[in-house]
Amino acid sequence: MKQLLKISCLAVFFFSCEKEPEKKEIVVTYPETQQKEVIDTLFGTEVKDPYRWLEDDRSPETEAWVEEQNKTTFEYLDSIPFREALKKRYTQLMNYEKISAPKKEGEFSYFSKNDGLQNQSVIYRQKGDEEPEVFLDPNKFSEDGTISLGGGLSFSKDKKIVAYPISIGGSDWRKVIIKDVETKEIVEDTLVDIKFSGISWKENDGFYYSSYDKPKGSELSAKTDQHKLYYHKLGTSQKEDKVIFGGTAAEKHRYIGGGVTEDGNYLFINGAVSTSGNRLFMKDLTKPNSKIITILNTTDSDSRVIENVGSKLYIMTNRNAPNQKIVTVDASNPAPENWVDFIPETENVLSPSTGSGYIFAEYMVNAVSKVLQYDYDGKLVREVKLPGVGSAGGFGGEKEDEILYYSFSNYKTPGTTYTYNPKDGTSKVFRKPGIDFDPDEYESNQVFYTSKDGTKVPMIITHKKGLKMDGKNPTILYGYGGFNISLTPSFSVANVVWMEQGGIYAVPNLRGGGEYGKKWHDAGTKMLKQNVFDDFIAAAEYLIEKKYTSSDFLAIRGGSNGGLLVGATMTQRPDLMKVALPAVGVLDMLRYHTFTAGAGWAYDYGTAEDSKEMFEYLKGYSPVHNVKAGVSYPATMVTTGDHDDRVVPAHSFKFAAELQAKQSGNNPTLIRIETDAGHGAGTPITKTIEQYADMFGFTLYNMGFKELPNKAVLEKFKD
Repeated sequence: MKQLLKISCLAVFFFSCEKEPEKKEIVVTYPETQQKEVIDTLFGTEVKDPYRWLEDDRSPETEAWVEEQNKTTFEYLDSIPFREALKKRYTQLMNYEKISAPKKEGEFSYFSKNDGLQNQSVIYRQKGDEEPEVFLDPNKFSEDGTISLGGGLSFSKDKKIVAYPISIGGSDWRKVIIKDVETKEIVEDTLVDIKFSGISWKENDGFYYSSYDKPKGSELSAKTDQHKLYYHKLGTSQKEDKVIFGGTAAEKHRYIGGGVTEDGNYLFINGAVSTSGNRLFMKDLTKPNSKIITILNTTDSDSRVIENVGSKLYIMTNRNAPNQKIVTVDASNPAPENWVDFIPETENVLSPSTGSGYIFAEYMVNAVSKVLQYDYDGKLVREVKLPGVGSAGGFGGEKEDEILYYSFSNYKTPGTTYTYNPKDGTSKVFRKPGIDFDPDEYESNQVFYTSKDGTKVPMIITHKKGLKMDGKNPTILYGYGGFNISLTPSFSVANVVWMEQGGIYAVPNLRGGGEYGKKWHDAGTKMLKQNVFDDFIAAAEYLIEKKYTSSDFLAIRGGSNGGLLVGATMTQRPDLMKVALPAVGVLDMLRYHTFTAGAGWAYDYGTAEDSKEMFEYLKGYSPVHNVKAGVSYPATMVTTGDHDDRVVPAHSFKFAAELQAKQSGNNPTLIRIETDAGHGAGTPITKTIEQYADMFGFTLYNMGFKELPNKAVLEKFKD
């Protein structure tokens, strides 16, 4: 049955009781979504799945459903009176030059540059002080910018050949192009069907890469379960590439990566069955036909080799060190019992990099960066003086590099690139973005609030100075809370536009993330996943209690695992927020592990097949299975991409269908499906601008605004 939705556009500010504002009704007709009888029985419990047919991304039925849903959604978005004004403002603010730090490769320095509104950044190269020249322009890959560079450039040891991946429509599947550096000509056939892979050269002969066998069925949704490490020898066909590691029952891993040391002496291999924990192996490349040696044979920790000096290996690990440490060991006998602490574990989480013959230990102190510089003997050289309180990243390079580069930003400071001299510890601004934005007009403060079980959780709240805390400020609460991912302060043009309109942007560091190490991560996994949702709910309650906002002006937002966060929070506490924005979310917790590489997420989630207890726990919060008839859910715009093969769009399709079938009240429940787009990486600037204008336009509109709260800023781009 088709449903009609009537939305009253009311101005919630500045109206009198005597005179009602003019009402404008918009009638939305939802497309009919057919229900088909599908019932699974798990541990004696029947589970209905009426929208299972939407999992078939290749069927004409699903394609027609996507078209009808998009038609409905864009008819709604077209009716938002200030949507075009937001789009213009995003376009104006994003139109500034963006240049990366240079990377020296042979005679040239390579860097990426975007003039402002180019769909994809262009790779330039420069010899000395000569004029830079275009080396690679991804904007020429396709007319609409939907074919992108899918990773970095990787050069042979003599810097004469380069290999780089490309992504089509945002898919995680890659093709690898191989070119002559001098002529820029393609030198051999393109490699295909590569996924979740780096490119690491063995001298000048060839390189290592990783991939899966092409799955049967849809390459965008079928399960990929057996990763393998290959070696491609230049001048040969890909069909002749040898499997170096994986592909047998004894070496079954979902994720495998291989990297060659800077001196070319060793190949190190990481093998993992999930997104946390790995086995570690090595191969001595100086010895012909050497065998692969096991360094670490368990997956209960994360360990990787970050550097070597001759046979001395430097390994970063959280084995018996939840906040990470660095150990050393000799390659001749690299087993864990021989590891020696080099930089011991501290109370803060470590994330190291190497360059110029030094090790840079970056620590997170309440999600803010602190960087210490060590020599290879373990002596502390200095604490790096950073430009302010925020996130610093970089400091990586080769041993002979005399100057390193790092970036610095926070929620109100655009990302700036600095040079760093490791000899004297001095930093200088290398490139500062010319964005039309004054950070002095904004403030960003960290608070600590109490979650349901008494845990203290940090949150950074950013907004314009002088904002009145009267409970009426439009607020976006953004979260993630999973996979050991840390949300550290970063700048976003999208958030600037939001804050210009009097909006507040709040980011809590939820359990499940990596801000306080492995213990913090584990406290938000499997049977403890509800902690993450409780932390998020408590953040919303704090913002409301302190009068930053109220439920009528609060939106919750998150993507991927953060999409699950939004879906679970809105189904558990639909009264808490006015708007929900789940993006590319993991929303069907009973079947997520049956798609693409989803089974690898079981460390965080567990699966419905593990046990009756785990099944019941997942079913208890799975967003798709907890939409209830007759409940008034917040205004919701689900977003996904039709080429998302990481979190397949079926999650979003099924959740949107459930909401449309069961929503009570007048709040819209829409789904916006981006075509020729994936999980987010490589999205063209034009699509990015449209997505943010739609998302924030939808949010303000459903908070009751019929015009922008701060129209004065529109004068900046008035014709």
